[in-house]
Amino acid sequence: MSYAPVNNVILFDGICNLCISSVQFIIKHDRKMKFSFASLQGKFGQEVLNKYNLSTDTFNSFVLLKDGKLYTRSTAALLMLKQLGGGWKIFYGLMIIPKFIRNWLYNIIARNRYRWFGKRDNCMVPTPDLKDRFLD
Repeated sequence: MSYAPVNNVILFDGICNLCISSVQFIIKHDRKMKFSFASLQGKFGQEVLNKYNLSTDTFNSFVLLKDGKLYTRSTAALLMLKQLGGGWKIFYGLMIIPKFIRNWLYNIIARNRYRWFGKRDNCMVPTPDLKDRFLD
């Protein structure tokens, strides 16, 4: 990978309105600035997907790269909420629900996200004040 070692990187579908709203939510509540971001379609996202043998053309998962491990779908989202701290970490308790059940619900939302929330023609471009939190 051509980037320096990074931790707590959230990879997201850069044209999905739900995904972009989720990134904006995380930025708003990430007061300690623990997270960096990259679109799954971008250079960094593609390199990570390749490294972990995931599809480089299907962008239906929220991905968290933490401590050299890659987490996807509901597990990634719940780990992220735990790290946000405050009242958000209570949602980490949902980890007691078996992964196949959590991901079943996650997959329903992922399959319908463009229809329910829309999509953009181009990937999200961060504002100048947030540019340093995005890896590409």
